[in-house]
Amino acid sequence: MGLCYSVESSNIGMVESCGKFSRTAPAGFNCLNPMNCEQISGTISLRLQQLLVNVETKTRDNVFVHLSVSVQYQAIREKIFDAYYRLTNPAQQITAYVFDVVRAEVPKIDLDDIFLTKDEIAKAIKDELSVIMEDFGFSILKTLITDIQPDIVVKNAMNSINIAQREKHAASDRAEAEKITIVKAAEAAAESQYLQGVGIARQRMAIIDGLRDSVVNFQQGIDVADAADIMELVLATQYFDTLKDVGAKGNGTTVFVPYDSTTEGAGAGISKQIRDGFLQSEAAKKRG
Repeated sequence: MGLCYSVESSNIGMVESCGKFSRTAPAGFNCLNPMNCEQISGTISLRLQQLLVNVETKTRDNVFVHLSVSVQYQAIREKIFDAYYRLTNPAQQITAYVFDVVRAEVPKIDLDDIFLTKDEIAKAIKDELSVIMEDFGFSILKTLITDIQPDIVVKNAMNSINIAQREKHAASDRAEAEKITIVKAAEAAAESQYLQGVGIARQRMAIIDGLRDSVVNFQQGIDVADAADIMELVLATQYFDTLKDVGAKGNGTTVFVPYDSTTEGAGAGISKQIRDGFLQSEAAKKRG
């Protein structure tokens, strides 16, 4: 007469005879021989298991930091005897080795570098655990550093440094933008003044050409008039046009213009005053 026993999927039953390991029982329906005093001592899972270990340690620059280490491990089918009988609590054993490796590696690294070298730390943990735990029948598949938490005061200080650096870069960018704006405005003003100068020069050239054409045309129409008389007439016309434009302004201002009617000929007097004005202006420029 035998005893029946079932083992769940992804598990292996450990069969003992008279308290001594006899054989393994695969998943499913199993029969035990009571004549040999067989019994199921227990089962061990072949599923992938994960262990989360939180470690507090100190960095090379004397900052305490909390690291969360995730260890994924699995019992090796071929070494199921060692996995079941050699360790009472595999998770506790793995935790102890994680503490040992982390507290040996992290004190060699500065706090800022831990965030960059966390993969190297995780690899060091995996390499150390793989050698040790394989001897006990467990395979270490992966180790991950899932979280790095420095002290809250240190974290706030790091954030303040980051903010200050970003503000420095922003101020530099704003200053560079203002510099570009000023330079471009100066270039635009210089270009505008240059174009204004070109426009004034062309305007004066056009006036001179117009005066010359007027004198030539007038001489062709009236043979008795010489160039001096024609020039005085043209200047007088320009003079009166100027007075007309000044008076036509909406925000008109009173303008007093000296006029000497006793000089020889009205046109001659006006032209003489205009010439005197040009000469006085040139003299003032030379004195300045």
